[in-house]
Amino acid sequence: MVHINYIIDYISYLLVYIYCYLGRYMFEAIFGSTSKERVLIYLFAREKGYAREIAGFFNASITPIKKQLESLEQQNVLYCEEQGRTLLYGFNPRYPLIKELRALLDKSLSFYPPEEQSRLLLNRRRPRRKGKPL
Repeated sequence: MVHINYIIDYISYLLVYIYCYLGRYMFEAIFGSTSKERVLIYLFAREKGYAREIAGFFNASITPIKKQLESLEQQNVLYCEEQGRTLLYGFNPRYPLIKELRALLDKSLSFYPPEEQSRLLLNRRRPRRKGKPL
């Protein structure tokens, strides 16, 4: 009887994981592309980011990420600021539908697997101090 409970728990875990994995890019139809969803989710989770950082996180090519960032900036969804030679992007607080977009992105993020959610929400920008204990 104990083995059956473990099997049922394992199968339910697998079903939830498969549902989350298949539903991960379910907002692609609304956003128009997977790259746009990735850009928006990343910036929603981390507030700011640049093209190479976003592409590296999702193991994607930088070209479609740059195109989506430029497109969203032209539509005033995002703003861009220069930090040295790097273009840093973030959500435009003056965008009229920012609250609704954030609610939609929050819902979309809830469909990501828990491991990827925690990776997205971990926002470490500086290296660990030398000799600091883990």
